Amino acid sequence: MLSKALLRLGASAARHPWRVIAAWLIAATLAVLAAVAFGGRTADSMTAPGLDSGRAAELIERAGTGQEGMTAQMVVTPLDDGATFFDDDGARTALTRLRAEVKRLPHVLGTSDPAGALDTGRDTAVRGGLVSADGRIAVVRVQYPDQSRLSAEDLDALVDLGDRLRAELPLRIEMGGHLFYAFSDPDGGASELIGLLAAAAILFLAFGSLVAAVLPIGMAVFGLTIGVATMTVLAGVTEVPTFAPVLGSMVGLGVGIDYALFVLARHREYLACGLDPRAAAGRAVATAGRPVVFAGGTVVVSILGLAVANVPFMTVGGVAVSIVVLTMVLASVTLLPAFLGAAGPRLARVGRVGRVGRALQTGKPGRLARRRDPAAGAAHAAGWRRWIGHVSQHPVPYAIGAAGLLLTATLPVLGLRVGLPDDGSLPHSRTERRAYDLVAEGFGPGTNGPLVIAADPAGDPGVLDRLAATVAADPGIASVAPTHIDRDTGIATLVVFPTTSPQDKATADTIARLRTDVLPTAIGDGPARAHVGGAAASLSDVGQRTSQRLPAFVAAVLAMSFLLLMLVFRSILVPLKAVLLNLLSIGAAYGIMVAVFQWGWGGALIGLEATVPIVSFIPMFLFAILFGLSMDYEVFLLSRVREEYLRTGDNGTAIVEGISRTARIITSAALIMVAVFLSFAVADDPSAKMFGLGLATAIFIDATVVRMVLVPATMTLLGRTNWWLPKWLDRILPRGPVGTDDTDAESTGEARPPRLVDR
Repeated sequence: MLSKALLRLGASAARHPWRVIAAWLIAATLAVLAAVAFGGRTADSMTAPGLDSGRAAELIERAGTGQEGMTAQMVVTPLDDGATFFDDDGARTALTRLRAEVKRLPHVLGTSDPAGALDTGRDTAVRGGLVSADGRIAVVRVQYPDQSRLSAEDLDALVDLGDRLRAELPLRIEMGGHLFYAFSDPDGGASELIGLLAAAAILFLAFGSLVAAVLPIGMAVFGLTIGVATMTVLAGVTEVPTFAPVLGSMVGLGVGIDYALFVLARHREYLACGLDPRAAAGRAVATAGRPVVFAGGTVVVSILGLAVANVPFMTVGGVAVSIVVLTMVLASVTLLPAFLGAAGPRLARVGRVGRVGRALQTGKPGRLARRRDPAAGAAHAAGWRRWIGHVSQHPVPYAIGAAGLLLTATLPVLGLRVGLPDDGSLPHSRTERRAYDLVAEGFGPGTNGPLVIAADPAGDPGVLDRLAATVAADPGIASVAPTHIDRDTGIATLVVFPTTSPQDKATADTIARLRTDVLPTAIGDGPARAHVGGAAASLSDVGQRTSQRLPAFVAAVLAMSFLLLMLVFRSILVPLKAVLLNLLSIGAAYGIMVAVFQWGWGGALIGLEATVPIVSFIPMFLFAILFGLSMDYEVFLLSRVREEYLRTGDNGTAIVEGISRTARIITSAALIMVAVFLSFAVADDPSAKMFGLGLATAIFIDATVVRMVLVPATMTLLGRTNWWLPKWLDRILPRGPVGTDDTDAESTGEARPPRLVDR
């Protein structure tokens, strides 16, 4: 029995608190040391097998042109408003020195030479995309090797050089490019601190005790330290995406504090009944810890389901976040009871041990069942009891109204557009944004997202001329750079500049048109082949891949979650209802994200300076995480409802008592999660904003409209059929470690409940 194992585990930790705390301290220290010694840096490789952009990258790598590596750019303009690079010798000399300094940086393979192009002729510099037509803006493009040979030190060296040259040269210098995207430190530290402080305040208000507020925070910090350190070690073995630490911190803090809150609330109930603190900790882990284990398992299963997308960076990111969640689950059933045992009676609401407490300690459940007041420790739930009772008396209008509200909020999803926000969505305080604006001003928006067409002529020399001419004639292409041909392999590369920005939908349409119409027309039926690559094409391909795999992923997560909940609650309709209601809350969160990020509604409140598409991989990631997190509340709430139904056999009483007894805890847990997630919604990076706002919105909706309106309304309408399970299915479903049965209560010292009816 899972409950018996958790009872022994929690009681042992509470009896020997300092041993357990010391063990976690040692584990945290070893994890940090391992991260320092063997850890790697996060990096982004937005590719996936079987994509056209991947085939282009393979050709480019065979040619050895260097274009398969990382790039950066330094965008410069004279400080003198009237000067241009065409006629200002001082500005041109400064530009020559800047390029020479950049070439001396470690790992730099080469740079473009706008000053040299100007010496050749004004038209050459302009046509090459190195100097703007008005002579005010010049671009020094910096070529680096493959990302695997680089590190954040290369970015630091470039940034330091730019800072030094700004003070020495009469130039305004801004920087951007793929190197910044790959190695810029993700937002997180300040957001994590804000989230922790908000969580501490909510915990203090919920429990009225400083000790009770500090313990969940302490447990979450331990778990987050070990989880993120382990993620860093993983980054030394494989490529972990840069968003993983930010997302891991968000989810880790949220679930860690939530899980601790669930266990702590049940612990205080037992203390209020007069149970010894160490015994109370063990029984709290046995009762509230079981939903925590199942809820954490649901989160992990949902996130690991990302593997069905067949996008490696998403799979690795899911594994990294799952490590943090598993660490939090383990901390909740070992470290937290150790904290509770060390805290002793200071967490009790009342300081006396009554007859109920003695009954618990003597292990006489029958006498306990007669003496235990169902309302003990739940006087605070009177307001919630009245509300749930009111909803239960009018289930039809509340169910229709709440469902209609969520469906309305879901409608904007019909206009969802995936892509990747470019540097133009960053705040003006970032040099990448200022460089982006200068390039768009001087050369057009498409220059910020060039496409690279890789072609293998296969012995047909005329195909390259046809290819360049046909591509240049496409209305979505602004210009085509001179073709570069590798002498050894014969592979050619064409850098082409779209007329629209990388995040514009028209750019994705241009990429699709090049592949389906333009390139086949230029190549004909011969053996030659050509593929469209570059960062913009890769991100577009990944977006299409995730959109195509999303239905299969959703179906897999729904099926696994349904099965898990059916095993936990021995019911058909309860997990089915949970799946449908969670879909409603997630759909509403998607709709609100579209309204904020694509339509700009309220974007200024979170520091969004321009509308952006939804990051291609975020809908799938959000679904995995949100479905798992919403199941946390589902398992916690329905576990209590099921307890009451097993105790009383009355569905109406079970709904009112079970939901009202958990309402304050769920509300507090939701407020904590919303506070943690919203603290990330104000980060600079649009991806962090989307994760933060999407998670916060869904959790808020789930804990209010769904849990406090739709759940009691639908469960009232279903009546006793909530707990219906066909006899044949009941016989074949496993029990014990996965499933539950009616003897769980005896393992924790609770009264033996009556057997379920209507099976």
